[in-house]
Amino acid sequence: MSKVILKNIRKTYDNNKTVINNVNLEIQDKEFIVLVGASGCGKSTLLRMIAGLEDISSGEIYIDDKKVNNIPPKDRDIAFVFQSYALYPHMTVRENIAFGLKMRKVDKATIEKKVQEAAEILNLGEYLDRKPKQLSGGQRQRVALGRAIVRNPKVFLMDEPLSNLDAKLRVQMRSEIKKLHEKLQTTFIYVTHDQTEALTMGDRIVVLNNGDIQQVDSPDEIYNNPKNTFVAGFVGSPQMNFINGKYLGLDENILYGIRPEKMTKPDGDIKLTVDVEISEMLGSEKIAYFNIGDSKCSAKFETDAQIGKTIDLSIKTSDLYKFNPETGERIYT
Repeated sequence: MSKVILKNIRKTYDNNKTVINNVNLEIQDKEFIVLVGASGCGKSTLLRMIAGLEDISSGEIYIDDKKVNNIPPKDRDIAFVFQSYALYPHMTVRENIAFGLKMRKVDKATIEKKVQEAAEILNLGEYLDRKPKQLSGGQRQRVALGRAIVRNPKVFLMDEPLSNLDAKLRVQMRSEIKKLHEKLQTTFIYVTHDQTEALTMGDRIVVLNNGDIQQVDSPDEIYNNPKNTFVAGFVGSPQMNFINGKYLGLDENILYGIRPEKMTKPDGDIKLTVDVEISEMLGSEKIAYFNIGDSKCSAKFETDAQIGKTIDLSIKTSDLYKFNPETGERIYT
């Protein structure tokens, strides 16, 4: 079992700045869970505390039902994959992958067997005798993954491992990491600020903001049933539109939310006419930006919406989300 449990985890620095606020989270055995949020939300700090690379101020961390608060990183049976690859430039791919095992005094035959197995999984067989400078970014990241695989850890921790890659390689590596998870059948905890990575990779997503968990759910639930305006606005591109209004005709303020792709339904019961201020062509998608009252909004179209043109919008009432304008919490009615 490779379950990870966080109980009442807090992190406060010497200047009394709290970056993690009483986080409680249970990560299941073999689960692929993604911590996502903007820069500074605490996701990397939380990952480093699980790894033992960052002290916790209070709370308890359990790995495989064992409390690890005072256990050093090397004894937690975890593997950490960093954003920077952290490869030794003077070593070959084979030597980089084997390095951790050599430090643990594993015998040569076992090391070679594990290196070959990792190379096969990651399609690195033909590169084993090359140095890192002879590899592409994607190949270097696979070497970093290989170094983690050979240790056969209970938990893989990954801190924005794809952020240094170009867009095409990121797509490829997302798929490779998902396949790796399926092959290894162990627990993955993955940190990213990229919502696309979160939605496409995670079994569940943990959305963080200012050290607090906003929502923990499946990708589908995170996107379709956000619990507050932060989650609704953070996940989705372009982000959800928020429009000030009155609640069901009553004299009570409310904040309505509507996804851009839901603004152009032909059979909507709410009709609007707006003036296009900005237009973007994104391949098969065309995005128009405009104002509704004092709210800046956007909509997706199949045909181009030109700047300065007037366009008609149609919205289904059932596609509207309702939020408390003061707290940002979802109103379920």
